[in-house]
Amino acid sequence: MTRKISILGATGSIGTSTLDLIKRSPERFQVEALTAASNVEALADAARRTEARLAVIADPGRLAELEQRLAGTGCRALAGPEALVEAAAGDADFVMAAIVGCAGLLPVMAAIEAGKTIGMANKESLVSAGALMMDAAARHGATLLPVDSEHNAIFQCLAGNRREDVSRLILTASGGPFRTATVEQMQVATPAQAIAHPNWSMGAKISVDSATLMNKGLELIEAHHLFAMPADRIDILIHPQSVIHSFVEFIDGSLLAQLGSPDMRIPISYALAWPERMASAADRLDIADIARFDFDRPDEERFPALRIVREALGRGGGAPAVLNAANEAAVAAFLAGYIRFTDIAEMVEDAVAETPSGLLTSIDDVIALDRQARSGVESRVEERCS
Repeated sequence: MTRKISILGATGSIGTSTLDLIKRSPERFQVEALTAASNVEALADAARRTEARLAVIADPGRLAELEQRLAGTGCRALAGPEALVEAAAGDADFVMAAIVGCAGLLPVMAAIEAGKTIGMANKESLVSAGALMMDAAARHGATLLPVDSEHNAIFQCLAGNRREDVSRLILTASGGPFRTATVEQMQVATPAQAIAHPNWSMGAKISVDSATLMNKGLELIEAHHLFAMPADRIDILIHPQSVIHSFVEFIDGSLLAQLGSPDMRIPISYALAWPERMASAADRLDIADIARFDFDRPDEERFPALRIVREALGRGGGAPAVLNAANEAAVAAFLAGYIRFTDIAEMVEDAVAETPSGLLTSIDDVIALDRQARSGVESRVEERCS
């Protein structure tokens, strides 16, 4: 049966990998909608190739150009936040949520409230509003399928097993480009060095998060929500080969792992075809060539992000949302050359410490807190630069 699909964030790394899989199995999919932040050329090209019915550019100032590029195709062109929500809640059976950052919050919630099956590649939405989203998914009958390689690995290991038989989840991390670096070396690290991930090809923001290990911390919060697992039963291991994507430990002592080449088309294909499987064209793993697997515990002295994440999750309320927003703002400042690499965690920790108490009762609460946290970090950056 043909699956109708919409891709939120079609021009990013997850989006383009999803489009590659669709191109390889065109009989399985009908593209309903594609969205992008500002890359009109790539969005229009993808819409033409897939015969998408709707293309949405987040930047309203680029709408005229999008309309011009799609002239004669029959594909509608829209722009702005409301159009993103329309794309998320439209006619698709499956929504790939691949918008980077908290910009994906409203579209993901719209897809959840429409009862869609959602490929969750936007971890920031679950970090910022996990409790609200999981509650909404239960009420509206939405299905959230993990796309991050670690959570997808856990999802595969859990297949056919009872959740109550799980004793522990173990997320693996490559360690990033600074795995063996000293604090002094990281203090003078450049954006170019931080985004040079040793194993994965990713966007700049997530690459910096991998370098600080904040990405693994965000994934810990994501796993906490997706699998209803207390944070003290989620561990992290450094695994520089990036071949074992996660483990699940069971109460009888069994430890299951999912292995695969570091190619996002593997977890994406599992989500797209679930509950079946489909060919991914990823390189096959040759264990003999790898020859060894290395593991180590993360050093929270050199990489304090993991400690800060656990503290934010322990504080509850809006602390995870503040953590995510402050991190996005601090990473942007680092990439722009305004602060040092090691300043990122410091600024996030300060923001989390100042989080107001109280529960978040709506997405509007999350968005307001997100804006407040970003503004606070931006003010600190300005003070340092003045």
